[in-house]
Amino acid sequence: MSNIITIHGMVDPHVHLRGLDWAHKGTFYSETCAAVAGGYWAVMDMPNTTPPTLNRPHLDKKLAEIRAQAVCDWGVYFCASATGNWDEYPQIFDDVCGVKMFNNDTTGHLLVEDDAIREGHYAHWDGRKIFANHAENETCATIIELVRKYRKPTHIVHVCTAYEVDLIRHAKADGLPITCGVCPHHLFLTEDDLPQLGSLGWMKPTLKTRTDQDALWQGIADGVIDVVESDHAPHTRAEKASDNPPYGVPGLETTLPLMLTAVHEGRISLEKVVDLVANNPRHIWGLTCPPQTYSLVEIDESRILTTDHLHSLVKWSPFEGMRLYGIVRETWIRGVKVYDGEHILVDGGFGVNLYG
Repeated sequence: MSNIITIHGMVDPHVHLRGLDWAHKGTFYSETCAAVAGGYWAVMDMPNTTPPTLNRPHLDKKLAEIRAQAVCDWGVYFCASATGNWDEYPQIFDDVCGVKMFNNDTTGHLLVEDDAIREGHYAHWDGRKIFANHAENETCATIIELVRKYRKPTHIVHVCTAYEVDLIRHAKADGLPITCGVCPHHLFLTEDDLPQLGSLGWMKPTLKTRTDQDALWQGIADGVIDVVESDHAPHTRAEKASDNPPYGVPGLETTLPLMLTAVHEGRISLEKVVDLVANNPRHIWGLTCPPQTYSLVEIDESRILTTDHLHSLVKWSPFEGMRLYGIVRETWIRGVKVYDGEHILVDGGFGVNLYG
């Protein structure tokens, strides 16, 4: 008998589902199908879509589209703008899972570089919900000082260098309300993989050194890193093969198998993986797992990852060809079987806004 485990309420708090003007890369339907195939109950969508989620009309447009299409439960972030759009915060607060500030260059034109604007966002954000930050290296240190001043719960996304891990370790030791996430691509790939992967290995932040990667695993082991988040960011193969390839890789369907492969290899405990993909993100984002919301995962079974396993619209992965352990056999949400190991069993619109 294969070893099948139950994981309750998996949450990915960092995805880019696309949709809207970028529906050719992924729709809210296709990418939430990828989420339930990956074992997830819920995902939190980032605001650097086109149009960006910077004001109430753009938020309403996104909410209407995701509400009609999502097959898993969800939340969306509002975007902190470079011009200081905090006057929007009272009107949008009840409909979003948090605010996101892009402090380093990324997909879209949403970079906030002015320290006074950054501080304005911290001063005005209601600290009952998460303030998420893309903040690399020295910028991470800058954001930590704002957390020290304003004491508002802050999540640093896709931590990927030894320096960042060290900064956050010290911030936690000082009692600051800070959490952080790491992406599977930074845990399993380094800059040494780029010659083979080419632009399929391009993401923001970029792949780092083996020393940085070792620091991430150590950060997981000693509890500095709270969450494994996919940063799921699909682009078409044609876009990735172009002269100006965009940054980002899909990851919703490979996150759990990669982490269970690490369990199989003795790098991490199964209990720790469940904390990183389910228990911790639910706690940080203030979620309670609904009754009968879980995935059944065959943890001793493995397969070579091929594109026909993938539900994401773009049908590629930087991990294609790898042997991965852990096959999601069923995903249940609120007592309804939404995925049977091969097929999506509910229509678009089944998912609900966990913050609306």
